[in-house]
Amino acid sequence: MSFSGLSFMFWRIFQIITLIPTLGMLAWFVDWYNDRNLLTPRSILVLFIVSVLGAVWAIGTLFLYTRARHSAHFVAFIDLLFVGAFIGAVYELRGIADADCSSWESNGSYNANLGLFTISGNKYGLNVDRQCAMLKASWAFGIMNCIFFFITMLLALLVHRHHRNDNDRVVYKREVHRSRHGHTSRSPRRSHQSHRSRSYV
Repeated sequence: MSFSGLSFMFWRIFQIITLIPTLGMLAWFVDWYNDRNLLTPRSILVLFIVSVLGAVWAIGTLFLYTRARHSAHFVAFIDLLFVGAFIGAVYELRGIADADCSSWESNGSYNANLGLFTISGNKYGLNVDRQCAMLKASWAFGIMNCIFFFITMLLALLVHRHHRNDNDRVVYKREVHRSRHGHTSRSPRRSHQSHRSRSYV
């Protein structure tokens, strides 16, 4: 397997690793709104749908790599569509970018007796808004997948180029003819090798 093929598979795995948590977190929001008979906001729904489709596409092309290699132009085109889809989904959820999902808050006081001295003060803890953090993480994963799908689009084009060069490779075959008198004559013959034929050089 070529370096471009291995790189393509590596980035596909990375896409799956980032897309599964994204669709899991957004599915929680979709379920929350459905339980209350409310419409899921478009900003969440768009990224959820794109993440589900992107995960299915990434898993499919990873496990069917040998077939996807033969139609690498089509794979590159679909990846380019996903780049645009993720850009649109991230733009829809852009309002979460400036949200502050965590803050330090006082959660009580303390007293410490150090013999001659007594120290007292307030306890502080990190308060994280879970819903805000989940949306912000999903938004960040969406941005990452814009880049990842662009990379796999370029790698798919490289895989196509490498695979085409393998099919168009020219192999020279040498035939040896023996005559009655023991003389041998060699004649080179040129043939195109396809991926199905076997060559003996």
